[in-house]
Amino acid sequence: MSYLSELEPREPAGRRLRERLAQPGILRLPGAHNGLAALQARAAGFEGVYLSGAAMSASMGLPDLGIMTASDVAFFVRQVAGASGLPVVVDADTGFGEALNVMATVRALEAAGAAAIHIEDQILPKKCVHLSDKRLAAPHDMAAKIAAAVRARTDLLVIARTDAVAGEGLDAAVARARLYREAGADAIFPEALTDAAMFRAFAAALPGVPLLANMTEFGRTPPFTAAEFEDFGYAMVIWPVSSLRVAAKAQEELYATMARDGAATAMLPRMQTRAELYDTIGYFRYEALDAQIARSAIPASPEAATATSASQETRRA
Repeated sequence: MSYLSELEPREPAGRRLRERLAQPGILRLPGAHNGLAALQARAAGFEGVYLSGAAMSASMGLPDLGIMTASDVAFFVRQVAGASGLPVVVDADTGFGEALNVMATVRALEAAGAAAIHIEDQILPKKCVHLSDKRLAAPHDMAAKIAAAVRARTDLLVIARTDAVAGEGLDAAVARARLYREAGADAIFPEALTDAAMFRAFAAALPGVPLLANMTEFGRTPPFTAAEFEDFGYAMVIWPVSSLRVAAKAQEELYATMARDGAATAMLPRMQTRAELYDTIGYFRYEALDAQIARSAIPASPEAATATSASQETRRA
């Protein structure tokens, strides 16, 4: 219940993320595409979450082609960080422009609650790195953006993402990563590596540099566990779109069921109950903040009422 009840000053999100990264063990960051998903991730025990550009775009009904604005992203950051109180690593695409635009983006997203952002070395129109025909920025142009981001931040971590492996090869991607690190990047995110040997080689080429691994489904990277990424030499791992994919599939099935049956009854076993939802979002704790609000009573479901009636009849008999 982070929005209202945790009113005492809290250490900035970026500082909390730095402290966690200084501790042993890989930081697991599941994707959380809205505030409710972030609360569920926190309840499962995760120490931070990731906000994916692809998930945000899809939530808006848009493709991940750089159509979103920094203001759109800030809206999602306020939800996810505000609801969960967890450090949030945010996909800031290409920074939404050049150096001055990047500085404005950093200020806006840090003010919204981001603990870290990553900026990628593509040019617009950008594409998901796991697809073909990406166009890369010149290395020194990208380094200038990283330097601008570092200059604009207060506590937020700046992560440089390089998408160069697919088009330029591993050595070129490593060279870019070193340049971005010299420009001030706190961590490096090498995207779309295709096997364990490549992950190990990249880490070996950048000793001591915190690295982020992406475990997205249906992409170029084969499935690895968090423990395997840690063994490869990575400090963070994200599952960027998993929560959205599961939720979207469930919604698809719900709407098909309703269109077929004229009712949602067949999907009841797969639904979160009202009581479970209220527990997740802290409904009654919000009511308790204002004594003028009477505690709400959750209505009994028809199924529960039927079961109660049957039980009473049995006792009378």
